[in-house]
Amino acid sequence: MVDDRRADVPPGTEAGVLADRLKERIYATITMIAVVVGLSLGDVGSLGAVATVLTTALGLWLAAFVADQQAHRTVHRHLATGRELRRMLYVSSPLLSCAVGPAVLIALAALDVLSLNTALLTAAGVGVLSLFLWGCLGGLRMGGGVLAAVVAGLADAVIGVAVALVKAAAGH
Repeated sequence: MVDDRRADVPPGTEAGVLADRLKERIYATITMIAVVVGLSLGDVGSLGAVATVLTTALGLWLAAFVADQQAHRTVHRHLATGRELRRMLYVSSPLLSCAVGPAVLIALAALDVLSLNTALLTAAGVGVLSLFLWGCLGGLRMGGGVLAAVVAGLADAVIGVAVALVKAAAGH
């Protein structure tokens, strides 16, 4: 039997929990790409940009948490507590952490290290690169070889680019 756990994953974490956590991270990344591209097209300062990024991440997390609790309460007839609550918080935490990279880049713009537009577009680019890398990792883990992994990564990256293009085409 192969031990498939990583050092940064809590011991005993099930594959389903890890898959749910990664799903939330990918969802948050796609959403954040749209947000930073939208901000780059507008007339917003660093303070407004960081406030938008942080409130978007908080809003995503709260929406997911409320939905998880509502679903749990409906199915199980009680609020999630203890282990169930910890699982919800662990799975949904990437929705908050998706704001870290863009917030750091926006802070660098506020310190005049780079322009705000460059910071926002860099955040979008890092998001697209993340999608590509997750796609590649998924392709490799499925055993399809390097070419299949790169194709999977490109497919995921295309989704991120498509979100950015739709946001740019909409003009907001």
